[in-house]
Amino acid sequence: MMYLTILMAERVGLIIILAFLLVSVPLFRRLLFNQTISAKIQLTILFSIFAIMANMTGIEIGANNQLHNKIILTAISTNDSIVNARILAVSVAGIIGGPWVGSLVGLVAGVHRIIQGAPLQGWFYVPSSVLIGALSGFLYHDRKSYFKVMTPWHGFIVGILMESIQMLFILLFSPTGWVLVKYIALPMILVNSLGTSIFLSIISMYLHQEEELRAMQTHSALQLTNETLPYFRQGLNKRSAQQVVKIIKKYTNFDAVSITDRQRILAHIGAGDDHHIPGNRLETSLSSNVIKTGQIKIANNSKMIGCIDPNCPLEAAIVAPLRIGNEVIGTLKMYYTDQWHLTPVEIQLAIGLCEIFANQIALGEAEVQAQLVRDAKIKALQAQVNPHFFFNAINTISAILRRDQEKARELLLQLSNYFRANLIGARETEITLGQERTQVDAYLELEQTRFPQKYNITFDQQVENDVYLPPFTIQVLVENALKHAFGARKDHNNVQITIKQLGARLAIQVADNGEGIAPELLPKLGKEPLTSSKGSGNALYNLNQRLIGLYDERSTLQITSSNKGTKIKISLPYHTKEGADNESLNR
Repeated sequence: MMYLTILMAERVGLIIILAFLLVSVPLFRRLLFNQTISAKIQLTILFSIFAIMANMTGIEIGANNQLHNKIILTAISTNDSIVNARILAVSVAGIIGGPWVGSLVGLVAGVHRIIQGAPLQGWFYVPSSVLIGALSGFLYHDRKSYFKVMTPWHGFIVGILMESIQMLFILLFSPTGWVLVKYIALPMILVNSLGTSIFLSIISMYLHQEEELRAMQTHSALQLTNETLPYFRQGLNKRSAQQVVKIIKKYTNFDAVSITDRQRILAHIGAGDDHHIPGNRLETSLSSNVIKTGQIKIANNSKMIGCIDPNCPLEAAIVAPLRIGNEVIGTLKMYYTDQWHLTPVEIQLAIGLCEIFANQIALGEAEVQAQLVRDAKIKALQAQVNPHFFFNAINTISAILRRDQEKARELLLQLSNYFRANLIGARETEITLGQERTQVDAYLELEQTRFPQKYNITFDQQVENDVYLPPFTIQVLVENALKHAFGARKDHNNVQITIKQLGARLAIQVADNGEGIAPELLPKLGKEPLTSSKGSGNALYNLNQRLIGLYDERSTLQITSSNKGTKIKISLPYHTKEGADNESLNR
């Protein structure tokens, strides 16, 4: 019995070696995830071949349990029996492919065993093999995209059960039932169960390694995508390309990486950087061909690359087009210094990177266009503010001119200063608080000159003048208070302007002790253009729209009012020149 066990281990070992070679084939691993009829047929064929090989590499047992150790058993005497690993192949077929695959493989295995030379009572090999295939197939888990093979321990238990069923059929239907089972049961059950366990372990090991590799590749791709996004959002240019090639080189095994536009090299890192110099015109015919055709090109030798330098170390290349829509705007080139490094994996990586980068560039272009539209809208809203103040100022100066020409001259100089600052504000979406104060002070001097002692204006500024805010922010609020808060009241008209920092926000408040805003208008003020008996609400609406366009809903006007006065609050992101530069870079 020990000798039989050793011989069985040799046969099962051969099956295990073949299994090891099988799972190393990508086609077989893909079949594990495929639920189509075609995939089931292919699995049936593969495991049927395994089952037939198990029959043909079995150990022939003659009379008196005499062993005949032949290499290949094509045919045996009808009075002899075979100890083989057929049930191992049938069981694994069911576990992996399901009951239909297991049953069909069992049918093929049983029929082949009869053809080899079974006694008349050997008909039971067919139903027993089919039954074993079907039963093991019920342990198959229906799956769509994720395959999890049975654990080796469970496989060992299943192997014992399936071999026990086979022994039961032999015991019931074989003419030498008990004598044969007593001799072969333990070696077959033990060795084939171990073989089933090892077979499943090999599949599980390969799938686990593949999962880890995919996880690593996905992680690297996500890291690469995240790191390149801020640069390609700036568009395809020399600065962004130089950063991107460094990132690609960091996360891949390419010997050199290059990015070009349609005419010139934008960036190159790695081998060949002594003559593939950024700024030079395209030096390889391969790149020009990709730009013309818009198709990815593969070069397996230096001649196909077509570099003009005869000493160029680059021997293999993948050149893929970078697109925005249907237009090729440049190329992504990845090189190796050894031809054998170039595999389908690298080609698929290049295709995937180009798709990602094209989307990133398109996203950057869309953001630029959206920013241009947003800036144009903001500029238009700012332009609506300027005439309103201009006409008020001219009316004030005209009134002063009749009685005090020197004062009128000073006011004209103030108006000149105001519009000089206003021109800056018309070009910029943000100005410094110092510039805004210049505008507000000019406006207040004009108004207070026209209405002496009517208004009492106080400033509580708790921040430096270099903090940034949108043009006309404070001026609109102050003008709104002076024009609409006090009605016909001629004195004791107080306006308090408070500017301070609250955490990461710039808090601005303009409060007055006026008559308040009509309750029916208050919910609409700043949210839509309004016209009331006390004046137009367009100025506050325009200001509110500018703030939302520049920042977000947190920067909208917060208005509270009663018959004791009105408070308008604004909360803006707090940043100085350095912060503004950083924000501009990240846009």
